[in-house]
Amino acid sequence: MRVGMFLNYAGGFREVADEVAELERAGLDLIAVPEAYSFDAVSQLGFLAARTSTITLASGIFQIYTRTPTLTAMTAAGLDYVSNGRFELGIGASGPQVIEGFHGVRYDAPLGRTREIVEICRMVWRREPVVHEGTRYRIPLPAGEGTGLGKPLKLINHPVRERIPITIASLGPKSVEQTAEIADGWLPMFFHPERAAGVWGDALAAGRARRSPELGPLDIVASPALAITDHPEAVLPLVKPQLALYVGGMGARGKNFYNDLIASFGFEAEAARIQDLYLEGRKDEAIAAVPDELVRAVSLIGTASDVAERVAAFADAGVTSLTVTPLARTSAERVALMSGFRALVG
Repeated sequence: MRVGMFLNYAGGFREVADEVAELERAGLDLIAVPEAYSFDAVSQLGFLAARTSTITLASGIFQIYTRTPTLTAMTAAGLDYVSNGRFELGIGASGPQVIEGFHGVRYDAPLGRTREIVEICRMVWRREPVVHEGTRYRIPLPAGEGTGLGKPLKLINHPVRERIPITIASLGPKSVEQTAEIADGWLPMFFHPERAAGVWGDALAAGRARRSPELGPLDIVASPALAITDHPEAVLPLVKPQLALYVGGMGARGKNFYNDLIASFGFEAEAARIQDLYLEGRKDEAIAAVPDELVRAVSLIGTASDVAERVAAFADAGVTSLTVTPLARTSAERVALMSGFRALVG
């Protein structure tokens, strides 16, 4: 099992780069850089590429709406080049709040866009002239929609690899099925090992049935919070604000992917209450309404033996990479925690 870590959205990035170099020396396999509506992830990934030599660097995630497919491919090839073949492209649809609210771009057809983007990226990396006639993307642009001067072009540079791994963040059955069919990796959020098969098992099986053997096994990447402690009850509350934000605030009623997910794990009444409180502006009460049972299920929090048991549960559920969020206050504490976790996982 690969062991990695998600960086925080905010904070002093130069200090974080020093920390990543220490984590590399501690044996971590992977660092994922999020984007959301913070600083862009590309500049940070390029900076980390110059400060590291062995650790894999991943976008976690580039949303699919504001970069053209060819720009996404160019960016991934560039990051793979400056890192000497250590980049993994993480992509996902994000959500309407970010796409329409921050970028002012219509949020539509996430499944169709994702499939076409993956096809175009792989075409670019193979240095084929890019010709794509899809529902959402047509390359070159037809004469009737532009000047008529567009012609098929191929990437000037020779990429380090023509098959950069692509990990897709997805939650719904159709998107998970497509991910299992076309992607190298799958990044679900709030992975519940004991309930995952009941929620996603059929979708994963259907996608794998159409999966090309050339892709190899699907890398399943879970991203739980991590704390190794003799006092887990003191740490559980640290996870609840994020759960409340996503379950309660990331979408309107009936349009919240995360609320639907937590409900499908068996917390339907709790998810509804968290959302009601959050949308009414009662955020502290929404946070308090997040059950300890849910936090424990989707996290790695407890004594070393407790965490080892939960790691085994994630592995039994098919997880092959753990990119955790360490619950530690300082860089030294995070490095110590991640070093211990690396040794625990083996």
